[in-house]
Amino acid sequence: MKKKEKSSVTIQTVAKLANVSHTTVSRALNGSSLVKPQTRQKIEEIAESVGYVPNYNARRLVTHRSYNIGIFFSNLDQGTSFSFLANTIEKMEETLSPKYTFSIGSVENAATIGKMSQQNYDGILIMSQSDKDNDFIEAIHRENIPLVVLNRNLVASDINNFAFDDELGEQLATEYAIRMGHRKFALIKGIESFESAKQRTIGFQKALKNYGIFSEKVIYGQGNYRPESGNHEMRRILSSVNVPTCVICENDDMAIGAINACIDMGYRVPKDISVIGFDDMPYSKYLIPELTTVRKPTSELIKKGVERLFKLIQDEDQTIVKEVLPPEIIIRSSVAQLNTAQK
Repeated sequence: MKKKEKSSVTIQTVAKLANVSHTTVSRALNGSSLVKPQTRQKIEEIAESVGYVPNYNARRLVTHRSYNIGIFFSNLDQGTSFSFLANTIEKMEETLSPKYTFSIGSVENAATIGKMSQQNYDGILIMSQSDKDNDFIEAIHRENIPLVVLNRNLVASDINNFAFDDELGEQLATEYAIRMGHRKFALIKGIESFESAKQRTIGFQKALKNYGIFSEKVIYGQGNYRPESGNHEMRRILSSVNVPTCVICENDDMAIGAINACIDMGYRVPKDISVIGFDDMPYSKYLIPELTTVRKPTSELIKKGVERLFKLIQDEDQTIVKEVLPPEIIIRSSVAQLNTAQK
């Protein structure tokens, strides 16, 4: 199809070529779920072929929207790992509609919420790690800004929330190591105030209890989700009297640091000591050895959160949705089999 002159192309032009109403075109280009996927694709292809570019500045004036989404993380300076942040932003870029921009920020004191009116944000996503975020979350909720909280399971029943089962994830990872014959463990924990770290520790201890292994004999290391903390704690663990056969790290970044410490101190992974991570970051399968870990479905979590937020923004569905996504153990080559056959 020959491109028309940009100045002559309007939303009515696209509607006529697609044989739909201009309202349907507007909804399709806004990512509305009221338009069937095949219809949306057809409209988008026609709009691109004729060079139709929506005037977002004009649209902002008419709709009173900013076309800006606020994305807030717990403790950007003190806690959220760089790899988790980068991976989340990448998935956000893949999921958000092209007409939207997004602003990255850190969860602040609730007193700053007054600046976050609907003139600044059409909606807000919070990637929450800690119950310390609750005041911030509640303050935004009171402002009636469309809000979805991701990652952490909220107690509040009136806020849209998509979370991940951290406890079950760590339990599955630990039980896998036990089935591989491991009985001597160390756990390198994440930030104590982060709910993910608390739940992963509970899952680890639950697995030990289920198999009759006394958690009192476990060596615990206190990390902060950064590689250097994993490295530091692994060096301490390897210098102990009773070196474990398996070290479980509460995220992949700390597992990287732990593996590097093993190499520096002459331990072979997994022949001398096994290592398990958590999150299944993109780099995990490229490590030597490839890292056994727990897959956290960040893409699915974000996709569900963004879709829900757009429905709230477009006032299509105000139902409160809460969902906990299941984990998946990703078995690679960083765990040695100590018994002759898996139980």
